[in-house]
Amino acid sequence: MVTNPTELITSDKNTTVKLVKALLTQSRQRNKHGQTVIEGIHLIDAALRSDYPFAQMLLAESAHNHPEVQQVLSRLPTYTPIMTLSDSLYESIRSLGTGIDIMAVIKVPMLGLSMINEDCLILNDVQDSGNVGTLLRTAAAVGINNILCTSATAQAWSPKTLRAGMGAQFALTIYEGLSTQDILDYVQVPLLATSSHTDTLIYDHNLTTPTAWIMGHEGQGVSDELMQCATPIALPQPNGQESLNVAIAGSLCLYETLRQRNYA
Repeated sequence: MVTNPTELITSDKNTTVKLVKALLTQSRQRNKHGQTVIEGIHLIDAALRSDYPFAQMLLAESAHNHPEVQQVLSRLPTYTPIMTLSDSLYESIRSLGTGIDIMAVIKVPMLGLSMINEDCLILNDVQDSGNVGTLLRTAAAVGINNILCTSATAQAWSPKTLRAGMGAQFALTIYEGLSTQDILDYVQVPLLATSSHTDTLIYDHNLTTPTAWIMGHEGQGVSDELMQCATPIALPQPNGQESLNVAIAGSLCLYETLRQRNYA
């Protein structure tokens, strides 16, 4: 059994506890510190499997002897700081419901964009964290590694998006805070965007070569500037719905891309 290397923390005035609470709830603090928080065994396991470094591990006192927590702690590098909180203190800061009370502070990767000559997914001001997480999870599933996010897109590394992505972030290369001009300057493969104003159905378009799929804002869609540089592609909707949820539309596009290449 892994023993508890730290004293029990009971005060919400503790500096680390205050920081973690801020990282969980405030995007401004995540940007300021360049850190975020992952909660729960599943996300921590995903980070461990990717050899992603931890800045700090926190767990509730009652969780310390849980077999899955013990297994996680045994896999940590020996230099990882571990802090044990009283159950009431942990409960006061967590954003998840009832479960195995363990979380970790990690550094958010800050990547400089370089030329993209392979498949990528562009998130053009997709604002809902659930949609962003679903799209990241789908991209990871089909093997698209490069994700480019314009500046108004929900944070890919926020706790909510991390949960929605189920840890897909650790398998992806994610560029955030990009401008439209960054996309146009650095993406060297054809841009495709879904549109209801074209007769070109996705099933009739050749997707066997490297492609950049653009998914746009939930209400306004892809920006005019990007749309002017993209090939519009239609997803058939024979029952006449106005539009599909962006995460659903994006998943359909990515899986049709995969089907044409590997499962035709």
